[in-house]
Amino acid sequence: MKVEKTALPGVVIIEPRVFKDERGFFLETFRACDYNVLLEPGQAFVQDNHSHSKLGVLRGLHLQTRKPQGKLVRVVRGEIFDVAVDVDPSSSNFGRWFGITLTAENQKQLYIPPGMAHGFQVLSNLADVEYKCTDYYDPDGESGLIWNDPDVGIDWPLERANLAEKDQQLPTLASLSAAQDTIRNTGSKKA
Repeated sequence: MKVEKTALPGVVIIEPRVFKDERGFFLETFRACDYNVLLEPGQAFVQDNHSHSKLGVLRGLHLQTRKPQGKLVRVVRGEIFDVAVDVDPSSSNFGRWFGITLTAENQKQLYIPPGMAHGFQVLSNLADVEYKCTDYYDPDGESGLIWNDPDVGIDWPLERANLAEKDQQLPTLASLSAAQDTIRNTGSKKA
């Protein structure tokens, strides 16, 4: 497999080896000994998710605060624009984003490390997206970032987005950062 770094540290594009002939294709979509080199020591992929969505659906930008999840994303049908955003206020890349078009045809995958916001917009009539996570979903640690925050300025391919009600209520980067600062400061006072 080929691993390509992006402008955001830890976010990488993966191109697995695809064997094609007139009958179709074959590829390994995951092999622990190859993919685990992307993870921090002690991390492993523990949960698989499958999302089925229609044209224009935008899922995200999601983030787990108590049990941050690294995600390995791939498309098995259709096409999406996949995005990672650095939401760590102490990072030199705070507020920066990276986006890539993932398709069933190009077979590319994107790895997003724990602690980043993640989302995608469906560009085809239907899309099936599968992704592995490095921690289990924690409903009490669910957070995120509003998809159209002007301070982040993501250049989404489609101007209109079909969002879940909860995703319409996600905070801006400034609000998210202020909440993280409050949690850090409260935590340090208890120590």
